[in-house]
This record gives sequence, C-alpha cells and structure tokens, in this order.
Amino acid sequence: MNIRYLQLKRPYPALKLALVKLMLCLALGLSLSLASQRAVANEIKLPRLGDSVSGIVSKRQEYQLGRTWLKAFRSRVREHDDPLMQQYLEQLLYDLATYSDLEDPRLELVIVNNASMNAFAVPGGVVGFHTGVFAFAENEDQMASVLSHELAHLSQRHFARGLEAQRTSSMVTLAGLLGSLVLAATAGGDAGMAAITATQALALDSRLRYSRSNEQEADRIGLQTMERANRDPGAVAEMFETLLRATRYSGSRPPEFLLTHPVTERRIADARGRAMANSMRQYTENPEFYLMQSRALLALRTDTNKAIREFQAQLDNNIHRPEAVQYGLALAHTRAGNYKQAAILLDELIRNDPSQLCFHHAGIELSIAQQNYPQALAKLDNLLRISPNNYPLTRLKSEALWQAHRYEQASDLLTDLSRIRPEDPMVWYQLAEVRGLAGNISGVHQARAEYFILVGAFSRARKQLGLAVKLVAADFKRSAIIRQRLVDIADMEERIERL
Repeated sequence: MNIRYLQLKRPYPALKLALVKLMLCLALGLSLSLASQRAVANEIKLPRLGDSVSGIVSKRQEYQLGRTWLKAFRSRVREHDDPLMQQYLEQLLYDLATYSDLEDPRLELVIVNNASMNAFAVPGGVVGFHTGVFAFAENEDQMASVLSHELAHLSQRHFARGLEAQRTSSMVTLAGLLGSLVLAATAGGDAGMAAITATQALALDSRLRYSRSNEQEADRIGLQTMERANRDPGAVAEMFETLLRATRYSGSRPPEFLLTHPVTERRIADARGRAMANSMRQYTENPEFYLMQSRALLALRTDTNKAIREFQAQLDNNIHRPEAVQYGLALAHTRAGNYKQAAILLDELIRNDPSQLCFHHAGIELSIAQQNYPQALAKLDNLLRISPNNYPLTRLKSEALWQAHRYEQASDLLTDLSRIRPEDPMVWYQLAEVRGLAGNISGVHQARAEYFILVGAFSRARKQLGLAVKLVAADFKRSAIIRQRLVDIADMEERIERL
C-alpha cells in the first residue's frame, strides 16, 4: 500500500526521560553485589493469584502500565503495516485467548518487521510479534505454540508475581524489566541480547530458578491452551527443537526469543511427554498460514529481484505448498512493477481457489499499482458485500479511493474504521492525510493528534489539538471533546513520568 510513513526517529521529551530512567534502573541493578544474591533462599515460593500480588500491582494498573509501555515502544519502533497479516494474527491470538486462562480479553498485538525470532508479552495484554517467527515456524500450530506461551505469561500474571518476589530478593525493578524489553524489541541484535542477558544474570541462581519456574508454568498452561483449542500440543516441542537447531547453527548468536525463554533438552522432553497422549491424533492445517508466511518472507527482503529468484527457484523445485510460493512470487512481481507476470500468476491462483481472500486482495493491489482504480473499487465493493467491515478490504478501499482522488469518500470510510479500531495508529495516519486533501483542516489536526498519542508524541498531539480547538471554537460539543482529550494527554504524560 502506498502509505507515506511519519518517521519518529527519536523519543519525545517525556518518553526520553522515561527511557533514561529505565536505563538508570537497569544500570543500578547491575551493580548489586553477588553476595546479596547468593543470600537469597534456595527456593522461591510463587504466590497464589489473588493474594498480595494484587496489592502490589492491580489488574487495572497492569493494563495501564502495558498501554503506557506500548506508546513508548511505538515512539521508537515502526510497526509493520500489513492489514492482512494483522487480521490473521489477531484472529489467531484471540482464538487462542478464548481457550486460555486469561481473564481480561483486551489484547493489543504489535507486529515488527524484523528477521529475528522473537515474541514477547507485556503486562496489560500487549503481545509483540516479529515477522521472523514465520521463518522459523513450519506450520500454524508451531507458531500458535509461541503465542499460547505468551498468553500463559499474561494469564498467570508473571510480571506482578515477579514484583512480589522482590520483597524477599533483589530482583530487577519494574523499570528495569520494562527497560530490557524496550531494548530487546527496539535495538535488536547485540544490544538487545546484551540487555536481556544482563537482566537475567542480575539475580544469578535465585533469579534463574524463578525464571525457570515461570517458564515451566507457561509451558504447562500454554500446552493446555493448545489442547483446548484443538491444536497439536506436539508443536510445542517441535518449535523448541527448531529454536535449538537455530542456536547450534548460529554459534554465539541465538534467537532473541531464547534469551527470555531459555530452552533446554529437558524442557523439550517435558513438552513432548505432556503431549504424548494426543500424539496419534490428526490435526488439520490452515493454508492461510503459508500465505502469510510468504508475505512475511517478502517483507523481510529488501532486494525484490532476489526475492523473485528465490520464490521462482522454489516453484521450479516442486516445493511443498506451491500455491503459497506462487502467491509470494506474484506479490514480488507486483512490487517490482512486473505487472503482466503478476497478473498471470494471480489469475491462476484465483481460478483454482476463488474463495481465498488473499488472492483477491493481491489482485486488487495489482489493479491499484496499475492505476486501474475503477476496476479495483468494483472488486472491493463486491467483496465487501460478502464480508462487510473487513479490515484489510476496508483499508485497501480507502487506498483506492485516495489514489483515485475521491478524498471525501476515503475520509468517511476511514472515520468509520477509526471508531472500530481506535487504537490503530495507521488508521489515524491515513485519515489525517485524506482529511487534509478533502479540506477538513480541523479534522486533520484531530486525526494527527490521535496518531501522535498512540506513538507517544504527546507534545505534538497537544499542539495539534490546540490548533483544532481554535478552528471549532463555535462548536461547543467538538470543543468539549478536544479539551477533554487535552486532559487525557496530561494524564498519559503523568503515567509516563511514573514509568
């Protein structure tokens, strides 16, 4: 999609201060003496849910903490904007959540286009996912095992329980834990791994035992979620084995996921043993996983021509799942401007499987790339009659209307979508663009403000709302809404300061 991104290369003042505090806390924690760590009791007792944990960090506080952290994260990292992949992963995550022990259904999925194998869970229902996971998982159930594990950490409130353990051990502070997560998710590579390694090493043996206890519990609860969701529990051990193989091949550069979720042969054996009872069952595969895998692999490639050669080589070698490879090849040809080749590949895919939305979506993307907007909009209208309010199709239609200079219609469409997905930064970003082209200046400022709020740029959000309130001074209702939003920003900044 032809979307112009707003670069946010540096944290804004409040976030910068918060991140500095995180680093200071982490550095301070590293100075703790080894003697004080060895004095910790050999066995840390995990508290039961509902006891003093709730007195330390309530579920409401966890939710606010997670959403505050997410804004800090977004100020440093560009999310991967792929509505098809977003919808696919959100549906998978929510499906798993219905079978998990998670009590609060409010989840927020953040996708990062990064080749590293990494996923993380932040208190309050924030789940992070790197597109590199697609390169490691061999099927959907293996990928689901990663998400189930993260949901288990959330449902068992391991973060809050870690704070409870601080009463009897010198564990990393709240800011230190979040700081290491920020570093791992944003810096990546050596810096991210060093931060996580330092954080884990801080508490030495006692911390490691507690971490293993958390991981063992998340393994057990995550596997139960897989079983309830009628997914292959054996995929848990298979994914662990894939990660260990990656560790052996990469030498000193293990996947970042292993630094926060250490995998051992014993852990694999435990997972395989728990899944043994269901080992003879047959589990159906979801072909959409392989299509999303092709999208992810293409997104990770900066050299489109190289991606074309790789997909073509796989097709020539009669690779497993040829339709997914052909789909990836068609997308790569579209990105390279080879529209004729892309059309031939997509026509065949649609002819063989006319019910697959991904193929139709790719065909519409091709029509937009060819500037054939009437054709694209006609196809979109037909599909939206079958699947109203479909997120990827709605975003694609707004793009087609935008490119066709039908700005007011695009604005109306995105305004409706913003009510359905108010926490989606890219919806607000696109809405600001088309409102400006449609001449709705006060609406531009309001949409920009919402975007800046979601990415943690509070000073810029306040400036946009200040401009908007002057333009709607005669409208009491809109003025009141904007002024309340300014109050909300002040509250958010205060939370950032406390982070």
